[in-house]
Amino acid sequence: MVNEALALANESLAPGALPPGLRVYAIGDVHGCADQLAALHAQIAEDARLRPVEQVVLVHLGDYVDRGEDSAGVLERLLAPPPVPGAEVVNLLGNHEVMMLDACDPRSPPGALPFWLENGGAETLASYETSAEDPFWEAIPREHLALLRGCALRWSAGDYLFVHAGIRPGVPLDRQDPFDLIWIREPFLSFEGDLPQVVVHGHTPAVAPSVRSHRIGIDTGACFGGDLTCLVLEGQRLRFLAS
Repeated sequence: MVNEALALANESLAPGALPPGLRVYAIGDVHGCADQLAALHAQIAEDARLRPVEQVVLVHLGDYVDRGEDSAGVLERLLAPPPVPGAEVVNLLGNHEVMMLDACDPRSPPGALPFWLENGGAETLASYETSAEDPFWEAIPREHLALLRGCALRWSAGDYLFVHAGIRPGVPLDRQDPFDLIWIREPFLSFEGDLPQVVVHGHTPAVAPSVRSHRIGIDTGACFGGDLTCLVLEGQRLRFLAS
């Protein structure tokens, strides 16, 4: 359960600001960790109950599948009603969703399936109780694939841009390559200058969230035994929840 006094104590000044009355909960890479996602959603629900606000947006930053043991359970949870009644939910596209969709598309090159399997796809198929030796596409519910196909590349609010991986420095936002939004690491991670917006991203795991003046990274390696992290943004403040 969320302790309100602890949540207040953990607040700090954020590198950007959101419009008044808006709170954003942004969740990093889930990678099949359905139990951690359920626990984090419960924390978010309790946090919103204790600290009511006019508008809540829940942003999942992508990489819902692969590596963890219950990718099917994660997608089923994303299809369920949001943990905060009336909240807007934004599901962003990650590179692992792209790999899964490519592997399930008969029009893709022959290498798409082996590439996915090498990067955690085998664990995803196991969560559907199937394998690459079977007609696995028949075991994956159509609504799961439709959910992934409907994921957005990016979402923005106030001073913040939410994407899976990052952006390419020096390129205007309206000219960013979709490939970079879901795959980039360098030169984004080591960039020290200003960006058009503060980028909230996952994709690159670390032991703790990275808060810098131009980006906030919140992939904390849930599938490798780390936390599943939620960044909470409101006004000019930020804090974290984790499971």
